[in-house]
Amino acid sequence: MKQKVVLDVGDLTPHGMGTASPSWWGTLAFMLIEGTGFALAIIIYLYLMSLAAKWPIEAPAPDLLPGSLMTGLLAASVVPNMFLARWAKRQDRVRVRFGLIIMAILGVIPIFIRAFEFPAMHISWDQNAYGSIVWLALGLHTTHLITDLIETIVLLCLMFTRHGDNPRRYGDVGDNAMYWNFVVATWIPVYLCLYWIPRL
Repeated sequence: MKQKVVLDVGDLTPHGMGTASPSWWGTLAFMLIEGTGFALAIIIYLYLMSLAAKWPIEAPAPDLLPGSLMTGLLAASVVPNMFLARWAKRQDRVRVRFGLIIMAILGVIPIFIRAFEFPAMHISWDQNAYGSIVWLALGLHTTHLITDLIETIVLLCLMFTRHGDNPRRYGDVGDNAMYWNFVVATWIPVYLCLYWIPRL
């Protein structure tokens, strides 16, 4: 007579946090794909610079103020984002709500600063190859800022409804916090390329 071994998984939770969650791995894969996009944009920028007799082409170096403000704000936003990730791990709904409000505000401000960055480049997207790659890099990062802001606002709204009672939402908040760190990290090499390489 054959004996069938069965494992009782009834005590396991139907959701996971961090690496125990499939959405965490999906977010990580998404970041790897998008990170490749940023790497390609930087490689194209450096390649075009190597072909040009003068860099930037037919334009002065960008104004430092908007990009530096953006960099400072994004770097500062990592601190409340780290607290939000901890509160999500503890499933502290009140603090998660507060953290999402702060991160939503910190998601809106960079978009306003970005509106000043495009003119600070002193070149239009269709003027030459330099203008095209600069606008591509800024546009790519702007898309990520907007995407994360929308996700943060959606999670904030969910936390004020009955859906906030679902423990899975805390995993989503943690994944969103991880993604924001990615948005901040990708800006650093873009900032150095766009604002400081033209000054070398």
